[in-house]
Amino acid sequence: MRPLDLIVLLVTLGFIIIYGAIKTRGQKDLDGYLRSSGEKKWWAICLSIMATQASAITFMSAPGQAYESGMGFLQIYFGLPIAMIVISAVFIPIFYKLNVYTAYEYLEGRFNLRTRQFIALLFLISRGLGVGLTLYAPAIILSTILGWNLNLLCVCIGVAVILYIYVGGEKAVSQTQMLQMMVILSGMAIALVMLIKFLPAGVSLKNAVHLAGKMGKMKVVTTNFSLSERYNIWTGLLGGFFLSLSYFGTDQSQVSRYLGGTSVNESKMGLFFNGIVKIPMQFFILFIGVMTYVFFMFNSSPVFFNNKVIEKAALSSDVRQQLADKEKQHNAIEVNRTKAAMALLHTENTPNEVAAMDTLKKYEQQDTAIRADVKRIIHKNAPDIETRDTDYVFLSFVLNHMPVGLIGLLLAVMFCAAMSSTAGQISSLASTTVVDYYKRSIHKNGSEKHYVNASKVATVIWGGITILFAITAAHLDNLIQAVNELGSIFYGTILGVFIVAFFFKSIKGRAIFPAAILSETIIVLLFFSDKIVSYFGYTSAISASKVSFLWYNPLGVILVILFSFLFAAILPKRKISKS
Repeated sequence: MRPLDLIVLLVTLGFIIIYGAIKTRGQKDLDGYLRSSGEKKWWAICLSIMATQASAITFMSAPGQAYESGMGFLQIYFGLPIAMIVISAVFIPIFYKLNVYTAYEYLEGRFNLRTRQFIALLFLISRGLGVGLTLYAPAIILSTILGWNLNLLCVCIGVAVILYIYVGGEKAVSQTQMLQMMVILSGMAIALVMLIKFLPAGVSLKNAVHLAGKMGKMKVVTTNFSLSERYNIWTGLLGGFFLSLSYFGTDQSQVSRYLGGTSVNESKMGLFFNGIVKIPMQFFILFIGVMTYVFFMFNSSPVFFNNKVIEKAALSSDVRQQLADKEKQHNAIEVNRTKAAMALLHTENTPNEVAAMDTLKKYEQQDTAIRADVKRIIHKNAPDIETRDTDYVFLSFVLNHMPVGLIGLLLAVMFCAAMSSTAGQISSLASTTVVDYYKRSIHKNGSEKHYVNASKVATVIWGGITILFAITAAHLDNLIQAVNELGSIFYGTILGVFIVAFFFKSIKGRAIFPAAILSETIIVLLFFSDKIVSYFGYTSAISASKVSFLWYNPLGVILVILFSFLFAAILPKRKISKS
């Protein structure tokens, strides 16, 4: 990294950390530390929600996802606006009426303490694991650029985030997130402008979109119905709706963003505008990935985007020669592919367009095969190294093609996203731990100062757990997919309990608690079904056994509802204490 880029990066991050710590220091009461004393306006709520959700994974992994598979990932958000309406109409008024610190407090009054703490535990597990990924993502960046130790970077970034949460609590999170979102949006806009600017002479934005469309990258909607297909309009509308409903309605990392609003209406407006803005924002980020694909169609790209992996795998002269040969083949194909792409643009709406399209696809398939060969060589010689490199695609463009200074800004974008998302999640983990466990069951009569201090201790503990999990995240697949997959294992059960609580008043705690446990057990078994089937030797059935993770969300809800009615019918009716 050149000195100017390092200065831009450090100044941007340093200012945000110091600003957040100084601006919000001295929080002495629990309401201020965990809910910002109810001072958030709707626009601050909207930005805070977006910042918590849009981690560095979004800005690093999503463009790579679009580079590889196109715009279809956008469908996962199609159910989001509908979910925002339901949450605004049902969830927010109840939370405000009860004046809760966490979403799970409501469940004790509605059911019992066991249910409250079981659902809080599911949140702690899912969010505690998920936040590790948001911390790991920016650590890859510096590790790849500078060759620094990845584990040490995870520790350094985690400590920086913990610092201003420890000092200012939820207020610090909210204050810094507004600055971070400004850096994020401006940086990504500049990246798109530069991608378009770097297109060859005679290739316009319209040409680039046309070319991407011909290669299948601009297809947003897939109407085929399939339980195993990850992204189609049905998984997006139904699975995405339940995922969003659970995430924004019952996940404390999001609930805490709008519980600090000045009024119910401010919180509703903040959530509603997030629902409106999120799909265009995600389209924008994925479109950057598609434009990166077009950019590399006219500019040289590495045969494998993570150079550090190549260095680790090429331990012998024979392996180095194999990889060098593949690189030469890749470069030769790229030259022909570029000519074919230009030819396709010049034959648009002519009889020769089909033949030009077939030629371009032929070179694309050849290059895909070369890249697959490289991955096989890497895996054969370094089996423990992750061979999926899509998370490095956008990073490769930033590092090798952006002007000096702007590289530092784009790296700051990813760090800001990581800090904002990680901070919001660690803060919610700490608040849930203190409110739903420590204050409720361990130390019930402490002072405000005592609980603020307990929240600070919980922040440090969860920050440490986050760092530890981040160190193991290198073994996961595409990061943005891993985050949604991880959440979907738990969100269906959590949401199902809240749905029963809101709409099925006849169901009591004696039925909902075993229903939740049984439903979550089934979802976990379903998630690991391919490994279970493989263990018993039925390899031919593995592909059929794996259901797309988005379906876990509605399935979890349905199972909780069905089992709760079943247990209500078969369990003896007796009065059970709420403790």
